[in-house]
Amino acid sequence: MTQNLEVPSVEAIRANRVRLGNLVITTPVRLLVDDALAAAVGAETQVWLKEELFQRTGSFKPRGALSVMLDLDADAIVRGVTGVSAGNHAISLGYSARILGSTAKVVMPKTANAFRVQVCRELGATVELVENVHAAFARVREIEADEGRTFVHPYEGPKTALGTASVGLEFIDQVRAAGEELDAVIIASGGGGLSAGIACAVKQMSPNTAVYVVEPEGADSMHRSFLAGSPQPIEAVRTIADSLGAPRAEPYSFALNRRFVDEVVLVNDDQIRAAMRLLFRTAKLAVEPAGAAALAALMYPLRERLKGQRVGVVVCGANIDPATFAAQITQ
Repeated sequence: MTQNLEVPSVEAIRANRVRLGNLVITTPVRLLVDDALAAAVGAETQVWLKEELFQRTGSFKPRGALSVMLDLDADAIVRGVTGVSAGNHAISLGYSARILGSTAKVVMPKTANAFRVQVCRELGATVELVENVHAAFARVREIEADEGRTFVHPYEGPKTALGTASVGLEFIDQVRAAGEELDAVIIASGGGGLSAGIACAVKQMSPNTAVYVVEPEGADSMHRSFLAGSPQPIEAVRTIADSLGAPRAEPYSFALNRRFVDEVVLVNDDQIRAAMRLLFRTAKLAVEPAGAAALAALMYPLRERLKGQRVGVVVCGANIDPATFAAQITQ
């Protein structure tokens, strides 16, 4: 599957980041030093946060969406775009469409956080709510056919990976600017678009850096796919990290993950909540569950394996309302 894979080069990733310009921001990197963190991950382990929650729209998603939409011709921009999402990709499409003079119609499962639905609408997107994420994919294909809108996939395709790869590019550049190298990077995965791009950039720029992908136990499509050796679906999303709830892995993003990722690990919802609490206490970051999944992996399944290493943790998003955040961290 990976033999004839179209792999974005570091030069192409860097050129695409230049093209994105100030439509996205270079998010901060921070070496986090704190006693509570040391107790949770080991005193000898260095934790470098890539704070992608400070990206425009509150998650990494505009990097991929804009990398697709900047290649649309004038007629396609007029017709608009469509997409399916539990929230973050939908928000990014609303933002991207607005700044490019287009329109977005997004389809979201009824279980989507009401705050994310509200943000989508505030950005000018039309929102349709359907029963579940499987029904959302079916509906978005109807919109594409009936209205001529361009379907911007939430996590699949070379252009999407080219965009998400800029997170890894920036991370390696920023840590090197501080005079350090990363021994490992941990990335949360929904459909695998973020991890595919970051892993592709990191492994080409720093081949000795291990790349780990983490998924919730209740949304483990990439884990299943690695075990099977081919893209696999899940029956339903059963995790508080709903923005990691992709219905299935897709061929290109799976192949890129397979090529560059060392291992996929799983965390449960209680571990994600513990990581949310720790990020709030130590880094003063209020993140959605997906944004804490990478740290949860370092706190639990990867703690002993990465002991004493310099570990990069991608904090991928923070689109959560105060009430939901408070409810999760107090459980």
